[in-house]
Amino acid sequence: MPMTTLVTHKKARFNYEILESFEAGIELLGFEVKALREHKGALDGSYVTLRGSEAFLINFDLPAYQEKNTPEGYDSKRNRKLLLTKAEITKLSAQESKKGLTIIPVSVYNKGRKVKVSIAIVRGKKEFDKRETIKKRDTERHIQRTLKNE
Repeated sequence: MPMTTLVTHKKARFNYEILESFEAGIELLGFEVKALREHKGALDGSYVTLRGSEAFLINFDLPAYQEKNTPEGYDSKRNRKLLLTKAEITKLSAQESKKGLTIIPVSVYNKGRKVKVSIAIVRGKKEFDKRETIKKRDTERHIQRTLKNE
């Protein structure tokens, strides 16, 4: 079963400390699935919110596959329902209520014929954590370069 990553949140690992991740299905329209397969869409600034016993992906920008064939009044940033089990939703709501934790989408991918979203419970990084991440990444690159040249 091939798994192809369609859209990723590029800054997620840099801006946030990922504590726990989940896999969720997503309710989409047919032309939205086609747009995702063309790697359209942006997860930047999107987040997951819980209302009652349902989870929704908010602010996920998914432009239409073909602009001219799109239904009248289509909103590319509409709220999209996430498909999770009751146990996962209760776990997420318990974590979300804690101070400083949010739920964000990390990537959208297809698993066989189904489109899935990888969501994560995250804590925002402070400025010094980000600097530390950059420093660590630079030293890793330097080590890899020196090993490659030898």
